[in-house]
Order: sequence, then structure tokens, then C-alpha cells
Amino acid sequence: MDRPLGITVSRHIMDLQRMHPEATGDLSGLLSELIVAAKTISAEVNMAGLADVLGMSGKTNIQGEEVQKLDEFANNTIKRRMARCGYICVMTSEEEEGIIPVTDGYEGKYTLAFDPLDGSSNIDVNVNIGTIFSIHRRKSDHGKPPMGRRSTDVAEGWEPAQGKPGSEEDLLQAGRDQVAAGYIIYGSSTMLVFTTGEGVYGFTLDPSVGEFFLSHPEIKIPERSKYFSVNEGNYCYWDENMRRYIDHLKQNDKESGRPYSSRYIGSLVADFHRNLITGGIFLYPKDNKSPDKPTGKLRLLYEAAPLAFIVEQAGGRAITGDGREIMDIEPDQLHQRVPLIIGSRYDLDEAEAFLACRK
Repeated sequence: MDRPLGITVSRHIMDLQRMHPEATGDLSGLLSELIVAAKTISAEVNMAGLADVLGMSGKTNIQGEEVQKLDEFANNTIKRRMARCGYICVMTSEEEEGIIPVTDGYEGKYTLAFDPLDGSSNIDVNVNIGTIFSIHRRKSDHGKPPMGRRSTDVAEGWEPAQGKPGSEEDLLQAGRDQVAAGYIIYGSSTMLVFTTGEGVYGFTLDPSVGEFFLSHPEIKIPERSKYFSVNEGNYCYWDENMRRYIDHLKQNDKESGRPYSSRYIGSLVADFHRNLITGGIFLYPKDNKSPDKPTGKLRLLYEAAPLAFIVEQAGGRAITGDGREIMDIEPDQLHQRVPLIIGSRYDLDEAEAFLACRK
């Protein structure tokens, strides 16, 4: 069957909604509003070398990192667009300390966690960067939403507290309970990749008409790869098992396809996107380099959990390397950090075996 052409992201979202007669359309509306924000950010990114949006803003975020001007622009664009969309009750951003309330009277049934511009340290050198987002149903006043109903907007016997402000509790939910997650990558082309729990789809922005068109239907990550992505500059800070695993990948063994090729950009969304399409394993393990970050560096709500949802829907896995699945972690704070090992299933299984070894 030929690959479908000319399918816009709006039509695709509507087709997903039609599959669920009980759906109210709120999730579809939420995704559509995010897409508008993505187009706005994409336009600014593409003009970054000409407009006054490169360099530091002079501010520091909750992570203690200097904020880029483009980071701040992306963060404000998403906040302003979503505050009055009517589909969410509360937001949280990787750039801000606490929860972000929506405009009074516009509270909806969902929550939004986002990293406005992942990889922003690479902005000035024109490396691919991206926006990552995660959507949950609110749970305040009505307990935890039922499992396994990711794509539907209303589940029987459970109705969220629409019209009431959301809370931190609404945002602190496991990745397994996400109803949608995705990212927009800004590079040689702008591409949107997302899932609502029924497969992973990629859409490429046609700047001539300002619309995302389906370019990568039903993305499946290869079960086994030939690539690994890790910052080997931290090799001496890893534990013995992690070092053994990376050494294993670099050994010559034609039968197993080794050595693997190293492909590391240093922009999570870019490294993940390449591995999702071509196959690969990305590793950001915990190390002893930063005593203040003993549990890992990447943020669970804004980076690890949404990408884990996507990779699982594409047939891959995401783990921490210490016996936990990323999707099963119950967060206890907005800016919780975790180690992240994510990618092709066979490679994740092998890495997990190495990291569990007590040798």
C-alpha cells in the first residue's frame, strides 16, 4: 500500500477522535493549540541568526542554568497560548520552579508539562533543538484516572473537575498514565512526532502553506541497531557495569554487528529522533560527577517520561538502568531527575543485563 500523502495533522487528529465516539474533542483541541505554538516557535528559530534572539537572557532557571533568549521566547509562547485554550487546568515548565496556573474561567480536564526548548545550549551553533510535551488527565477531586484509556476524553464513571484550578498533584503522575506525548524538532525541517497511545506518527511542516503533513506514518523503531549515543567524556564517572557495557559495544564482533557506531549530538531531542527513525540506544546514566544530582540529570516529567511513552508505542523501551521502567516511576516533585537509557528493544534488553550484573 502506498504511503498516504496530503494528510494534515488536523485531519489525522480528527480521524483519531472519530475512532472514539465517546470523545469530547478536548484532547484534539489541546493538541491543535500546541501545534500553533510550535509553528510560532519554529518561525522564530528559523530567524534566530537574523533576529535578536541568540545569546543569554541574563536569567537563571530553576535548574541553575543560564536561560537563552530563545528559551525564554519558547516558554512564554507556550504559556500564553495554552493559558486561555480552555483544555488544561494547570501547566509546568522545565524553565520554572512551580506550577503555572491557567487563566481563571478557562480551566479544563488536562494538564501539560513541557520543555520549551530542549538542547538550548546548542542554539548559538545551529544544532537541532526541540520542544517536548506531556499530557495527563487531571485527577484532583476525583482520584486517579483509570488505566488504559489514553485516547478517550471521557472514561465511564470518572469525570474530571473541570472549571476548578489544577494543582501540583494533577501534574505529579506516572508516565504510564499519559494520554498524549510528543516533541517538535527544529532542524533542516520542522517535524512534529506524537502519540496518543495508538502508535507514533510524524508530521513535517510545509512552510509554504504553514501546515504539518503526515510524513512518517506508524513509526516503528528497529528492534536492534548499530548506533549508540552517550557522552563518553563522562566515562570515568560511571560505575563499572556501565563502562563494561560501552566497552562491549565498541568491541569487534561481526556476528553481533559490533562495533556499534557512536552518534552523539548532545541535544536529547535530536539524539532521540535519530535513534527513533534509524534505531539506536541513547544513554544518560547516573554518575558520580555531580554530587548534587545523584539520581541522574534528565527531568522525568519534561524529558524522560514523554519520550518513554513515544518509544514504547514505537516498539522500544526506556529504563533507568537501576531496575526501573521510566513509565512506571511515580514522581514526587516537579523537577525530579532520573537516569535515562532509551531506544531499540534488543539493545535495551542487553544493556539491562549488563547493568544488573554484579561482577
